[in-house]
Amino acid sequence: MATQPHYPLLTADEFLQIDFGDRKAELDNGVIRMMAGGSGRHARIAFNIMRALGNRLQGTGSTPYNSDMATRTHDLSIRYPDVTVFCGRDGPENDDLKAWDDPRILIEVLSAGNARTDLRVKLPEYKALPSVDTVIFVDTAIERVRVVQRTGPKRWDDDQHDDPFDVPLPALGITLPHAEIFAR
Repeated sequence: MATQPHYPLLTADEFLQIDFGDRKAELDNGVIRMMAGGSGRHARIAFNIMRALGNRLQGTGSTPYNSDMATRTHDLSIRYPDVTVFCGRDGPENDDLKAWDDPRILIEVLSAGNARTDLRVKLPEYKALPSVDTVIFVDTAIERVRVVQRTGPKRWDDDQHDDPFDVPLPALGITLPHAEIFAR
């Protein structure tokens, strides 16, 4: 009978010190999980969201970041959402930091390979962060948007929109148009 090796769990700080080179990984409850690249559709939609948010948020103190910027969800997890909006982080003192723990908006572009983890594992971690106002899941296959928005200290609305839906982001005072998310 084979024995299971025991490896110590990594902390978020230890993980952020590792250089993965050209590879990308997340820290999932102390365990490194390698990440694969996305499809062309995935990349286009993530870029569309970045562009739409960037145009609307320029000069507001809130900035969208792509999946190169990490979100620390707790001491043992580092996540790389497809798009994250952080506010008040545009000063030079933040230029060399690799992760922040206070996102306002988190957006995950779903694919067959990541949907289960994004919806079942990451969503509870995102909702546990007190700074988070909205989590958006974008289904690329059927152009559906799921919006999870905070309505109180421990209350959330969770709405799935099968028809075209412009996503209101009240914490930022803007709307993210459906047509811009899925533009070709």
